[in-house]
Amino acid sequence: MPNQPNQDSFGIYLHIPYCPAKCRYCDFYAAPGSKAVPQGYQNALLRQLAANTRRPDTLYFGGGTPALLSPAQVAALIEAANPNPGAEITLEANPDVVSPERLAGFRAAGVNRISFGVQSASDAQLKRLGRTHTAATAAQALAAARAAGFDELCGDIMLALPGYTNAEFEDTLALLQGEGCTHISAYLLKVEPGTAFYRNPPPNLPDPDRAADFYLYAVERLAQAGYRQYEISNFCPPGHEGRHNLLYWNCQDYLGIGPAAHSCLGGQRRFWPSDTPAFISGQLTEEVEGVCNAEDYMILQLRLATGLDLAALQAGYGVTLSPRQLNWVVQCTQHGYATFDGRRLCLTPAGMIVQNAILAELI
Repeated sequence: MPNQPNQDSFGIYLHIPYCPAKCRYCDFYAAPGSKAVPQGYQNALLRQLAANTRRPDTLYFGGGTPALLSPAQVAALIEAANPNPGAEITLEANPDVVSPERLAGFRAAGVNRISFGVQSASDAQLKRLGRTHTAATAAQALAAARAAGFDELCGDIMLALPGYTNAEFEDTLALLQGEGCTHISAYLLKVEPGTAFYRNPPPNLPDPDRAADFYLYAVERLAQAGYRQYEISNFCPPGHEGRHNLLYWNCQDYLGIGPAAHSCLGGQRRFWPSDTPAFISGQLTEEVEGVCNAEDYMILQLRLATGLDLAALQAGYGVTLSPRQLNWVVQCTQHGYATFDGRRLCLTPAGMIVQNAILAELI
């Protein structure tokens, strides 16, 4: 089962806060206008990796735009992380940042899973989002990654975009499937505070009901195409689940390095403040965020299609659902938002859309 990995699994996340341009919907911590990752930043990552003595089973380069790293930089960081044999090593990439030579370099460095932010097969939509690639560029990048030897190809699809239609989804799915993607992340657009879309909302955004329809359509079509839903926004054929993100959803240990990166080690959550210059200079220190408690576990497990095992909740956190909570679970099942066999609670796709409302009542 994808939500029952080795309990000793450990992952490392490296945040690369540099990108060529800030997308209009993006609320991640990043420095736009960059064409490369400064050596000083790599040195700061290496300094932190040297202090870690635990070998990871997964290593994830996230951002920002990690593909701005050179293959030599990636190789040095992988060597410093000292991953276990067979580790999953993922790098996020923008389609227009990579070349066949660069992709071959990443693969030779040890990256074995690459994730492209494709988002849409509509060039007009990509321009509206502030993306700097085209559908043709995305197809070329995926083909070049496959030629470079990547067996695990991931692509993102954004749903419920301005003026969205099911036809746009079909075109994007056809692009990803046609180029051999083994994993697809499909998620609804959220207009977050601090983004360009928040300051100037685009016209023709679908209302919540229409957005929910797009999500349910995507879940159904992805299943028909062989991409099984294993998490709210993630789909793949069996055996191609993202092992690194499963660590998050299973409340397992992971070490985040870099400004705005988060960690959870031994049940304690920590984070780095969002200050790249201070991180480079060595003046930045992690701050404690809190503990991973039963509520966190419930929230994260219910993101997974395999759901929440009540026996595991009781064994790990000493918590059992009250009669009131169990009554709420029954109501959710009666309305088609969940399934419950007396031990395992799973949200249906319809339930995942309103997960926050379900959790607010359940917790």
